[in-house]
Amino acid sequence: RLVVTGPGVFSVTSRDAIKSQVTLLSILSVALIAALLLLVYRSFSALALGFLPVISGALAGVAAVSLGFGVVHGITLGFGTALIGEAVDYSIYLFVQSEQDGADQQNWIQRFWPTVRLGVLTSIFGFASLLLSGFPGLAQLGLYAIAGLIVAAAVTRFVLPHLLPQNFRIHDVSPIGLVLSRLVQRAAALRWPAAAVLLIACVILFINRDHLWNNKISSLSPVSQADLVLDASLRADMGAPDVRYLVVVSGANQEAVLHSAEQVSTVLQTQVDQGELAGFESPSRYLPSIATQRARQASLPAATELETRLAQAVQGLPVRAQLFKPFVDDVAIASKQPLLQASDLEKTSMAMAVDALLIRQEQHWRALLPLTAAQGVDINASRIRAALSATGLPNVLFVDLKAESDRLYSGYLHEAILLSLGGLVAIVGLLLWVFRSPLRVLRIIAPLAAAVITVTAGLALFGQQMIILHLVGLLLVVAVGSNYALFFDRPDQSLEHNISPRTLASMLFANLTTVAGFGLLAFSKVSILQAMGVTVAPGVILALIYSAIFAHHADA
Repeated sequence: RLVVTGPGVFSVTSRDAIKSQVTLLSILSVALIAALLLLVYRSFSALALGFLPVISGALAGVAAVSLGFGVVHGITLGFGTALIGEAVDYSIYLFVQSEQDGADQQNWIQRFWPTVRLGVLTSIFGFASLLLSGFPGLAQLGLYAIAGLIVAAAVTRFVLPHLLPQNFRIHDVSPIGLVLSRLVQRAAALRWPAAAVLLIACVILFINRDHLWNNKISSLSPVSQADLVLDASLRADMGAPDVRYLVVVSGANQEAVLHSAEQVSTVLQTQVDQGELAGFESPSRYLPSIATQRARQASLPAATELETRLAQAVQGLPVRAQLFKPFVDDVAIASKQPLLQASDLEKTSMAMAVDALLIRQEQHWRALLPLTAAQGVDINASRIRAALSATGLPNVLFVDLKAESDRLYSGYLHEAILLSLGGLVAIVGLLLWVFRSPLRVLRIIAPLAAAVITVTAGLALFGQQMIILHLVGLLLVVAVGSNYALFFDRPDQSLEHNISPRTLASMLFANLTTVAGFGLLAFSKVSILQAMGVTVAPGVILALIYSAIFAHHADA
């Protein structure tokens, strides 16, 4: 049987895994949400129209990312599943919150649209922070979310009401709303237990403060552990270089780089002899520098001298010197042969090695020298660096790709955390500018912060370290939960400052669709998709519950 491994295989496998998971989960989430909405609406026309903002938002997100970045990453498309969970909320609010008699959408626009619009703005302010990230994937997610939510909300506000047929009606959900209303009136009794849960969550976060985040780039890899073990096993069997460690030699031209690579190879061979390395590769092994080739030709003896040496060597042996005549002729030809050029290696296996190890970028050249660690022993990076530094060769760099990748990812993660905090500050600033009341803003932010703290503590409690996609999930919790908090903080004057049952029902259905969309992601085999699922699904549930518990009107 044939077993294949290596970075190329991992790349194809990862792409196929993400693509298949995104496709499967998107289909399942759409089907689940459609079934849920059909159960609520009891109307196929309402179901079809309800998905119009979602489809419009997804297309707008893909178009915006394509224009902004030129390419759409697979994880960005996976985020389309997430968008379904939030964008469909807007049509739910329109259909459920509209009055049943005549379905007065204009009345909904006057009474509820300002609240929905503010919720969209808070989401935009939160995701806008991702646009500043140096991590392309995060920047794409931010642009996708912003463009998608703007278009989805605009379609709900300006297009959907005009497409609804006359006497448009959905199934009466008032009984569900009345049950929810009674539950919400009792929610204030849970404030002290909720405060105790938050206190415990804060203690858990404090205890695990040094282990909350996984700053290893391997945490983002969809490659299975079995594939990694197979790769390590095959490399050990073949004595192939470890793709983690390599020496990079830079120069202005090919000859300079090959000459420096030969000098570095001498140093590395010493490390091999001392047992520090099992081996290494170098382009100079297949394409020596011109200077080395000339030196080798110059070292070849003349035909007469070589014949004399051979005659002396075979004295007393049952071998005739004339048998080596072809060898003498070959040496004579080699001493005058044209020097080997890269073009001479074309259509050979050595050409592949040279092309992989010798890289030209405009007027700059680099030689890559991958290193192979000894069996069962890690390469001592500091010792290799010291040996290379002792040569005094310029433009020679020892690279630990894993360490550098982890450092780069850790920087992106730290940047993303700071940007997310900046997005939170921007949301607070927006709410202060709109309401001009710090106390009211605190009431809106409190349930969102409580949901984020509780979910983060839950992940820590179950031993799951957070990656950068968990952070995106927390942003989504804030984005989706802001709608709940704003609705609970919005007194309905027609109901004596109590939130209307229809509004409560709309929030419950919106919450269920979001959980349906993200809950499936929690079962994904791709870590980056799974991270958003396990964060957002419980997070939005907690955001709704905390919004009801800490709502101002719960005291009424």
